[in-house]
Amino acid sequence: MKTIKKPVQVEINVKKSQFICSLFPTKSKKESKEIIQRLNQQYSDATHNCTAYIAGDGEGFDDDGEPGGTAGKPMINVLRKNELHNVTAVVTRYFGGIKLGAGGLVRAYSKSVMEAIGEAEIVEIEEYDVFELVFEYSDIKTVDGEVRNNNLESIDKEYSDKVSYQVVSRDNRDIEMIFEKYSGKISVNFKNKQFLEKI
Repeated sequence: MKTIKKPVQVEINVKKSQFICSLFPTKSKKESKEIIQRLNQQYSDATHNCTAYIAGDGEGFDDDGEPGGTAGKPMINVLRKNELHNVTAVVTRYFGGIKLGAGGLVRAYSKSVMEAIGEAEIVEIEEYDVFELVFEYSDIKTVDGEVRNNNLESIDKEYSDKVSYQVVSRDNRDIEMIFEKYSGKISVNFKNKQFLEKI
């Protein structure tokens, strides 16, 4: 599967209307909706902020007041055609006084997203099981050693009253089995599934 590595923004002008496409890598519907909300505030003076997203836990699109089917749907179709996942597209339009008609709108919103994809760095992603390790500060050295020796990857670390690592195995080793010998000292729990960039 493919996604974009980092956010990208492009601007096109069609018959005096300005279209700004903002593309973001996103992991979930919640994250997509937070980005959409943020851009709605940032471009609150725009005529429309139309959206489309494909996330690990669902997808959606919105015409934001444009005639039905002329904005959000063409946008999500471009994302699908390019086989992109975990991505959110927002096209902000400032109306320039000349009506584009339904066909013109479909072309303008599609082109905005296509141009942004053209500027983006596309990366391959794969789904991995994420496990959480919870342990005492005195066991950090032990855990770090096991992570290194078993070719695991820490994608997140948290230090509060206990230490918590989120780890994945790129070569599908059994993480629970690796830490079995530390039962009672290091707790290992399946956390979630995440898409990570292929190395």
